[in-house]
Amino acid sequence: MSDSAVEKVYCAGLQCGKETESQLKCPICLKNGIVSVFCDEVCYKNNYKSHKALHFKEGDETGEVAYNPFPKFKFGGDVRPNYPLTPKRYVPENIEKPDWSQDGLPVDEQKNDRTNEIPVYTKEEIKKIRKACVLGREVLDIAAAAVKPGVTTDEIDKIVHEETIKRNCYPSPLNYYNFPKSVCTSINEVICHGIPDKTVLKEGDIVNLDVSLYYQGFHADLNETYYVIGDDESKLSKEAINTVETARECLKIAIKQCKPGTTFQELGDYIEKHASENKCSVVKTYCGHGVGKYFHCAPSVPHYKGNRTAGVMKPGMIFTIEPMINEGTWKDATWPDDWTSTTQDGKRSAQFEHTLMVTEHGVEILSARNKKSPGGPRQRIK
Repeated sequence: MSDSAVEKVYCAGLQCGKETESQLKCPICLKNGIVSVFCDEVCYKNNYKSHKALHFKEGDETGEVAYNPFPKFKFGGDVRPNYPLTPKRYVPENIEKPDWSQDGLPVDEQKNDRTNEIPVYTKEEIKKIRKACVLGREVLDIAAAAVKPGVTTDEIDKIVHEETIKRNCYPSPLNYYNFPKSVCTSINEVICHGIPDKTVLKEGDIVNLDVSLYYQGFHADLNETYYVIGDDESKLSKEAINTVETARECLKIAIKQCKPGTTFQELGDYIEKHASENKCSVVKTYCGHGVGKYFHCAPSVPHYKGNRTAGVMKPGMIFTIEPMINEGTWKDATWPDDWTSTTQDGKRSAQFEHTLMVTEHGVEILSARNKKSPGGPRQRIK
């Protein structure tokens, strides 16, 4: 066998990811039929907190038995994490990767944050971002078509991952600050950043799929909330529909305000007004953001009224608007996985997101739906 044919081995630590010749393997994973190689004992210990999410429940030899890894945590609603997670999915060598793909640190993004400048893109850069967004829409639509009762969120992650790399793209969330998966799946009271696992979608659930990908040096970012519908649509509550449709409308209303000269600050006024009129609240912890060369950068785009964010829209600026709208309180709580954000009261949350570009006379929705896109609005139930 030639040297070029030897498969490269990378450290399984999300905070490392370096190519290694080490023979040190996690003994628990080996017992479960998973090969997880680590550079050395230090690497193994430093990464163990996140790595142990792959371990089967004690006594389970198949990995099919789901368990809650945080039994002492006080959850606000009914959604629970269902571990073990599947191992980090492979990205082919030939696919261009962002700087966090190995160790989780977006160094270039962190350096750019210090400038606090809002990028204005050239025609050539816009062309690439537009293509990335078209590919992102394709991936989201394929994943959305798989949403139905009985499907697990990890199965959706597998679809997103495979469809992303099939398009020679890198799934932007994968290992970003050590996020372990390629898409965020947020069910019912989960506001955002839900980690795909063995959770099974049930009839009457709502689920947000947040897809981001990296193509030829640029990111696309978009998401939608979908109804999980089977044979009995009566399980879809009027509260669920109102929350989802209010979120959808809030994004649409905010986009209508986008044009040169509009401040990013004022978008929150329009969003919160519509949310309040529909007896919903607006999450304050998370916001829209600049996107393109960086996964996240200036401007910050809060969705609540009275915010003090800086910046005025100019042609060539590209950013997201992604209001998170709650059925009950706007206040959020974070699970011990340090990612999953839920409503404090356990009531539902819905979100929609587009990547947008300011033009000379208005705005272009780079991540726009097409006629074949799954999902779409439903009539409210009185």
